[in-house]
Amino acid sequence: MSVATVGPETAALPVIDFVSPIPGFPDDRRFVLVRLDEVGLLYALTSVDSAGLRFLVVPPAQFFPDYEAEVDDDTLAVLGVTDQSDLLVLLVVTAGDGAQDATVNLMAPIVLDQRSRRAVQLVLSHSGLPVRQRLLVA
Repeated sequence: MSVATVGPETAALPVIDFVSPIPGFPDDRRFVLVRLDEVGLLYALTSVDSAGLRFLVVPPAQFFPDYEAEVDDDTLAVLGVTDQSDLLVLLVVTAGDGAQDATVNLMAPIVLDQRSRRAVQLVLSHSGLPVRQRLLVA
């Protein structure tokens, strides 16, 4: 397992390897997950390969308790997963002008095997889930 050394906030963090690149970022496959708050609600998925590239992500449970990403057998095989309880699902956040304007992508979650640290952005194209769902309800 490789360790990131791109900056002080990511020093010595285990590297997450994407089995296929995040759409729109073909050269970035190695990331680290940096917790941004004390309670673990907000994280930065930070590129090891491109300085300054990061995605804000959140675990869905606190915001969408009924959300379930249906992970297909092909994705499980690509990740090398035998036990789905090892999966961590994260939703990509699009920041707005303020917290009340932030949205998450429910259609394309990040799925991470916590044991191997292999990940993929899973596109649930036939799910009917929105690409932009308001994160906080007013």
